Amino acid sequence: MANEPENRPESRADAADNRPYVVISSDSHAGLPTELYRDYLEKEFHPAFDEFLAGRPAAVEEIRRMGTSDAKFAQKWFTENAEGLEGGWETARRDKEMDADGITAEIIFPDADAVESRTCAPFGTGLGLSGDLDPVLGLAGARAHNRWLAELCAGSPERRRGVALVQITAPTDDVLAEIRRAHDSGLRAVMIPAMWMRQEPYHDRRYDPVWALCQDLDMPVLTHSGPADKESYGDHLGIYVTEVTWWPARPMWFMLWSGVFERFPRLRFGVAEAGCWWVANLLWFWDRLYLGQKGAEKLGSLGDLTMAPSEYFDRNIFICSSNTKRREIGMRYEIGLDNMLWGNDFPHPEGTWPRSREWMKKTFHDVPVAETRRMLGEAAAEVFGFDLDVLRPTADRLGVTPGSLGQTDDAASIARWERARTVGRHWLTGHDLPWGVAE
Repeated sequence: MANEPENRPESRADAADNRPYVVISSDSHAGLPTELYRDYLEKEFHPAFDEFLAGRPAAVEEIRRMGTSDAKFAQKWFTENAEGLEGGWETARRDKEMDADGITAEIIFPDADAVESRTCAPFGTGLGLSGDLDPVLGLAGARAHNRWLAELCAGSPERRRGVALVQITAPTDDVLAEIRRAHDSGLRAVMIPAMWMRQEPYHDRRYDPVWALCQDLDMPVLTHSGPADKESYGDHLGIYVTEVTWWPARPMWFMLWSGVFERFPRLRFGVAEAGCWWVANLLWFWDRLYLGQKGAEKLGSLGDLTMAPSEYFDRNIFICSSNTKRREIGMRYEIGLDNMLWGNDFPHPEGTWPRSREWMKKTFHDVPVAETRRMLGEAAAEVFGFDLDVLRPTADRLGVTPGSLGQTDDAASIARWERARTVGRHWLTGHDLPWGVAE
């Protein structure tokens, strides 16, 4: 368990271990310029695709009206990063950008352009994937993106894991067929709608065949930030940015409390690009409910769980925490080292690209080396099936070492964080917090 120090990675890493880190970005993006998806879309859907393309200018205007894109910023961004942004769909350019940014390998989500949505997958099946899309068009658009993504990943298969788009609210047989097809094409994870809208929520047993197949194929299931209840926000952008990280996390507690992870113990579920600052307090709250502490005494059964929620979290759940902040790093013993997967969010402006080396130094400079290795790559390698030995030559070539991140005295780093590590999940360890006694 993540709160037990003795089960953590070695607490006294060799101070002389300056081997380069295998840096795996758990959140990057790729997508064709939207009109180029035509070649990957079945011909019967071309007329509908033409209608979709015709509506794109209005969609961009809506993005600007809502305030999630600024015209002046967009012009500056596209002008200053024109060549690098081509890595959103061009393999050789992508490899060049990864190398410069210190990224050994990556997990790839859709929509390379998060500014004006110029690389939107057909019919809105990218980051805006919604449970209430027309199931025929939704799966057709997903298949088009998935076909192209498999080709991109095939260019450097040892460095890439593509995330297949799957609208799991569509008819189950069609959903299962696309998951199998995506897996056969080389894709190794599944992104589902963060919002099921008017369809059955994810505690419904109709999704059990989906969870079972993903478990059998070792394909992690993920949600990604972006969707939210935008229609209710009006022009109040602050409401959107407050809630946008809540929606992709919501499926997690629907699945956990309804016993999905009990029925499918090898299923892995991840939340991408929603930060991880909220995890520690959520685990504290969940465990208190489950363990029947004050405030939960009047409640009836909380379901058929056989473990505390934090135990399911450690076994089944992970967070693709793009641009992980120092505050979040400081909470790692409560969140769980193996649950925090760093990402650079290439090529989105809110990420660390093209200065990830600088950001890693700023974030990890005093973190013990063994713990840094887990968060920067080893945990992601285990979740997504990367071969660390195969990636080692690339990591050695890129040279992101402990020394380059300013980690020059590992013994001092271990000592600095020892108090926080010992406290861990204070509600389970019983250790005092700096500001008082653990409950």
